[in-house]
Amino acid sequence: MRISFWSDAGHDWPTIQRACAHAESVGYDGVWVADHFMPNEGDIEGDTHEAWTLLAALAASVPRVRIGPMVTGNTYRHPAVLAKQAATVDHISGGRCVLGIGSGWQENEHTAYGLEFGSFTQRFAKLDEACTIIRSLFDNDRTDFVGDYYSMTDAPLSPKPVQDRLPLLIGGGGEKVTLKLVARHADEWNVWSTPEVLAQKSGVLDQHCADQGRDPASIERCSVTLLFMNDDEDANQRIRDLNLDRPHIVGTVGELQERMGDYRDAGCDELIIPDFTLGAEEQKLETLERFITEVAADFR
Repeated sequence: MRISFWSDAGHDWPTIQRACAHAESVGYDGVWVADHFMPNEGDIEGDTHEAWTLLAALAASVPRVRIGPMVTGNTYRHPAVLAKQAATVDHISGGRCVLGIGSGWQENEHTAYGLEFGSFTQRFAKLDEACTIIRSLFDNDRTDFVGDYYSMTDAPLSPKPVQDRLPLLIGGGGEKVTLKLVARHADEWNVWSTPEVLAQKSGVLDQHCADQGRDPASIERCSVTLLFMNDDEDANQRIRDLNLDRPHIVGTVGELQERMGDYRDAGCDELIIPDFTLGAEEQKLETLERFITEVAADFR
């Protein structure tokens, strides 16, 4: 199982760079950032760096690890532009880019920036077309495409990515539409989930793969969860009592190891830990190191 780190794009650049470099140095396998232009709630003027610019900087300054967005909103960029960005980051990183993509969901930034949001059906139809275009641009000398939302005429992409197959990761857990697109297009799939939810949705994905004649083992499964690591059991219980609405793991080293075993048994190929709950910088760096060395080491 790969263990990766997700840095909040609202931090200043030195903080993001230090945390990602620290994660790399202590053994993490990947670094990720979200793709948004503004917060979804609260202070909408809160700092939010642009994801692909951050990824290019991390590609140049953080060695070894995989680098990608968690995940790109398809509605923000034409797929040809996105393919160009990903291929460029792949070159800067020496072949370490993962192109994470989703349908787009944060309506307030579409309104603020004049971006077309569209209906649920439209956004997923656009995502379907975009994935087809991006893969064709990566794999073929020229691409022609005529769809309901995008068109391409004798379009090149040069240089191609460094990787023979730059991974396309689709994020989301919708069982009727999203997972069908995962089965159709993705090399990797990501979802916020507990081990139990990951196993259940993986079963749905396997069925979509069977329907499309695809080997389900060809798609890696990736989960995101909040981390609360504390040696004080009373403090851990207080967190459990909050009934948080996002998937999370809470506990001492031993308790966290049990949950890691559950993720492994659920078929998780990569577990991503965001920094949202890890505290101020010094505490965050310490927790990242403790988690990878004391909890995750036996599961990699």
